[in-house]
Amino acid sequence: MTAHTWWLLLILTVAITALIYLINSRLRIHPFVALIVVTLGTGLAAGEPVEKLIGSIEDGAGGTLGDVGLTLALGAMLGRLLSDSGATDAIARALVDRSGTRRLPWMVTAAAFVIGVPMFFEVGLIVLLPLIFGVARRLEDQGGTKGSPYVLLGVPAIAALSTLHGMLPPHPGPLTAMTGLHADLGLTLAVGLVCALPTVILAGPVYARWIAPRLPEVRPDAALMAQFTGTGRAAESRPDGPGAQVRTDAPPRAGISVGLAVVSVLIPVALMLLRTLAETLLDESNGLRAALTFVGEPLVAMLAGFLFALGVTLVGASRPGEETRTSLTDSLKSVATILLIIGGGGAFKQVLQDSGIGDAIASAARGAHLNVILLGWLIALLLSLTTGSATVGIVSATGIVAPLIGDGGGLEASLLVVAIGAGSLGLNYVNHAGFWLVKESFGMDLAQAAKTQTVVQTLVSVLGLLMALLLSVFA
Repeated sequence: MTAHTWWLLLILTVAITALIYLINSRLRIHPFVALIVVTLGTGLAAGEPVEKLIGSIEDGAGGTLGDVGLTLALGAMLGRLLSDSGATDAIARALVDRSGTRRLPWMVTAAAFVIGVPMFFEVGLIVLLPLIFGVARRLEDQGGTKGSPYVLLGVPAIAALSTLHGMLPPHPGPLTAMTGLHADLGLTLAVGLVCALPTVILAGPVYARWIAPRLPEVRPDAALMAQFTGTGRAAESRPDGPGAQVRTDAPPRAGISVGLAVVSVLIPVALMLLRTLAETLLDESNGLRAALTFVGEPLVAMLAGFLFALGVTLVGASRPGEETRTSLTDSLKSVATILLIIGGGGAFKQVLQDSGIGDAIASAARGAHLNVILLGWLIALLLSLTTGSATVGIVSATGIVAPLIGDGGGLEASLLVVAIGAGSLGLNYVNHAGFWLVKESFGMDLAQAAKTQTVVQTLVSVLGLLMALLLSVFA
């Protein structure tokens, strides 16, 4: 590697170390402020022109908030409508009453697996948060779990959603890799499912059962808990996160029945699934495909689910419209900090990408003499780590390894799609928007988020690679 490549790697190492120090040291800098400060320093140290640096920060923050932020805001308002009506608590109560504690992580895994087929990781997690929080709160009340029930149920959702997002078409990353490697869709789906199922099981319910007792203090923020569970139960803030619990029970207002609540959550899932089917089966010039692609956009699909729930609330409930509007306004206050931090993470990602750090990693990886499946996985892993974008990792890795398999096709190409997608998931840390979404949603500190989000997605990445290598014996 050249001296410049080593310099860029050093900059990345120092940037991540500084970010961890600013947030976790006695300084206790707010994560959003720390992200912006480190982003500016990283861009200047890497030699990005000053006149372009601010533009990179704005593009990164704006693009990430455009992808995730608006959908998160709608998801928060939908969650408030469901919690105010008592529907979320009723669903959670039914699950807990009819299932043993040991079965609940598996049920969350199954729900996340279904929801994750059409939905991106962040969107799927937003949809599942009311269910996870509601069920976990009831488990907490019963006192039948070791450690944090939020970790016990959150980890399986993270594992299932991330696996589907990174390893299976028709998600954009795997679909891009499949096209670039000329892999067969049906074979890639079959191989992806064979690799995904054991991966989700081991990184999800199995790991959750091990890590939950080791993180007993993890509990979401008071306002977010009250919003998604429909209760006044809250946790007072403490210096390092959620802490002492107090009860201020307030009965939920009548609003949405459990059946209609389920429908409002499934509407975004169904619309995104229809979009996926349309893009897979219909020609690009088909008018129906264009319409389904539009309504299946995460923002539009989530808006449809929210408007359905809002309409049912206003028409079928005795709750005044002004009270509903006030409740929705309050729901946005509880996610404002999360939105800012996600935007800061997007800015950090964009500066790493524009400063050339990702290109330097790719250049160094090209010189490695490795098995093509392992090489594709490694390049995607390093680029995803350095740029904060799984898509960048997948697209770049595909371009680098595509010439190594000739015309593509066959089992090797499909396994390479899975391996590249798995590589893009690993070492998910502070420059990924999903990391901050998990950290802030579950009220974790950096170390706790690393033991859950980072470790889970790295487990998914490594297990996906091992499954691909195992199946490559038959290629």
